Amino acid sequence: ALHIESELVDLTQRALLGTSTIDDLTGGTFTMSNLGAFGIDRFTPIIKPPEIGILGVGRIIEKPVMIDGQVHGRPMITLSLTFDHRLIDGAPAARFLQHITQLIETI
Repeated sequence: ALHIESELVDLTQRALLGTSTIDDLTGGTFTMSNLGAFGIDRFTPIIKPPEIGILGVGRIIEKPVMIDGQVHGRPMITLSLTFDHRLIDGAPAARFLQHITQLIETI
């Protein structure tokens, strides 16, 4: 897990600096695509081989929600998970998305 973490930090740093190589951006098995920075609320990400899944992240927008019978504004985000059903069953994919949602909600 430590190797994955250091690789993630390295790839993130290169992406932020604009020094990513083509090898950094190809051959992955899972991708995150964030179009929220472009004002996109939601979209349907499409996997491309050899990917087995892709998570689409929309922009954060304020939405009204009911809390204890009162309307409050809360930041909301739309996540879209696309996966290859030949390789991953729907139940584990749904649990993965639930886990990501729980992590975001605790921030």
